[in-house]
Amino acid sequence: MIIWITGLSGAGKTTLCDALYARLLPVRPRLIKLDGDAVRTAVSGDLSFSEADRIQQIGRVQGLCRLLSAQDADVVVSVLYASPALLAWNRAHLTDYVEVYLEAGVDFLATRDTKDLYQRARDGLAHDVVGIDIAWQAPRQPDIVFDAERSPPVTGMVDAVLAHLTSEVLAA
Repeated sequence: MIIWITGLSGAGKTTLCDALYARLLPVRPRLIKLDGDAVRTAVSGDLSFSEADRIQQIGRVQGLCRLLSAQDADVVVSVLYASPALLAWNRAHLTDYVEVYLEAGVDFLATRDTKDLYQRARDGLAHDVVGIDIAWQAPRQPDIVFDAERSPPVTGMVDAVLAHLTSEVLAA
């Protein structure tokens, strides 16, 4: 099972990923958590934040997911960059794939931007920011969508994701 969480910076991907991991680990002991920032630090320090390098970074995460899944591990992933081609690859190549989209506009996210990423980008101090100078391509057919501005607390989102998963996936 691969649970792929995507959305813009600040939408709550890591928070949801961490909460799902905590809830699923007792029943899925072969569960792995892959956060895009942590993967970038561990294996993608050679990449910039350009769109081309973001695509390469997602390719590395996809490869890790495929490798881990082939070894009967489950993976919860939180990553920023999305494109129709990358997400289509996931559906074609990742077993028991569930796509979760945390939908939020840049203006809303800028109001809670703890890293000041959006303000720095608007001020010309940061470049290659998805949603500002790299176009955000929202998932076209996610399995689950949460409106980050109006979504339930993270526990409610976790409950909704778990309810979406079939008993077969959870029992496997």
